[in-house]
Amino acid sequence: MKNTILFLAMTVVIAGTTLFGCQSSADKVKNAQDKVQDAKNNVTEAKQDLKQALKDSIQQFKKESEEKINTNEKSIAEFKIRIAKEKKEIKAQYEKRLAELEQKNREMKKKLEDFNADGRDQWTSFKSSFNHDMDELGKAIAGFWDKIK
Repeated sequence: MKNTILFLAMTVVIAGTTLFGCQSSADKVKNAQDKVQDAKNNVTEAKQDLKQALKDSIQQFKKESEEKINTNEKSIAEFKIRIAKEKKEIKAQYEKRLAELEQKNREMKKKLEDFNADGRDQWTSFKSSFNHDMDELGKAIAGFWDKIK
């Protein structure tokens, strides 16, 4: 009797698993379509997040670069005051070199204002080039007095 009950219970479990565990092909297709739609939504959200991150990065970079440009402008203004106290013989040299630095600083400011990123690659290229030019300008301003003498 015990064997019969055990056999009957096993048969019911196997039959139940077989009947209720199988999905119809329509259900499988529907599940697959849902998964595809979820994946598309995730991709769309990821693209939007990437665009926002790029936009934020550009804004932060512009802010930092504007601060550097403003610092350069202040240094140039201080140099002008200091040059006014120099002897006439070297004053012209200082003024010429300072005018070059001032022009380069204005060009960098315009370059920053005019930049509009169309993509990550263009942004990366611009950022690299701009940083290089800003570093060179910063070095030139820092070494202003040394270059003339």
